[in-house]
Amino acid sequence: MTRNHGPSVKDDETYEALRKEGASREKAARIANSGKAASKRGGKAPPYEDWTRDDLYDRAREIGLEGRSKMTKDELIDALRSG
Repeated sequence: MTRNHGPSVKDDETYEALRKEGASREKAARIANSGKAASKRGGKAPPYEDWTRDDLYDRAREIGLEGRSKMTKDELIDALRSG
């Protein structure tokens, strides 16, 4: 049985599974909140280097990366990849 982690976690089952696999709370929440479409998109998006800084910032906001407003484009890319 999964627990309700409140409104900050959209998919409790995914969150719980990731936590059992050893993912941090932050990483599990980001993945659980990214939605089902995230796993279906693989390989179709252009590489981060082709994105604008604003697009990278928006993606970082979607997954909840902290400190994103002060990051450069390269720092955003590194942070998104290290997820």
